[in-house]
Amino acid sequence: MINDSINVSIIFYSMYGHVYEMAEAVSEGVSSVDNAEPKMYQAPELMPEDVLKDSGAWEAKKAFDHIPEATPEVLEESDAVIFGTPTRFGMMAAQMRNFLDQTGKQWAERALTGKVGSVFASVGGQHGGHETTIRSFQTTLLHHGMAVVGVPYFEDRLNEMEEISGGTPYGATTVAGATGERNPTENELGIAKTQGAHVAQTALKLSTEEATVAAE
Repeated sequence: MINDSINVSIIFYSMYGHVYEMAEAVSEGVSSVDNAEPKMYQAPELMPEDVLKDSGAWEAKKAFDHIPEATPEVLEESDAVIFGTPTRFGMMAAQMRNFLDQTGKQWAERALTGKVGSVFASVGGQHGGHETTIRSFQTTLLHHGMAVVGVPYFEDRLNEMEEISGGTPYGATTVAGATGERNPTENELGIAKTQGAHVAQTALKLSTEEATVAAE
């Protein structure tokens, strides 16, 4: 029997809202695909409350405090997972690393093998680690046996040359600025939407093919 729909989980960590805004665009892209349902989650916070308040993040995070926290079990229930993280010295944020480090049970049980995985990110500057953050993140997904999906070059926004813009073939990115003063642009959000749609379409195709083989 072929599945009627798939679940696409979008698990992100956001400190000032840039990754959250990108996650919403990714979710919109997933929703544009028939029979694909997006569900948003955020990685649990690790920073003490006083540090968040001193950094100005406490108020910013209120905009998405309605998003439930992710658990490793969410991964098992998903047909595809799209992760979003800010860049920390060219790698994922500690909050996301901590979440992934709790998935040993899922790895041991091969629970994520064959599921589609994808990554998007936010960076502080044009050369702040767009690609290293996503590519190093993908290593964990490959260890889980996931089918890694990026953003193919049929997305013309990747070729934008007239303005500063994030966006890589490995996944959507946004340039937040050194102090977070820059919001995701229309071009960056467009790439994020394409990523969400492409992941959903790929997961649907794999799900359909798997169901067809099982029925034979």
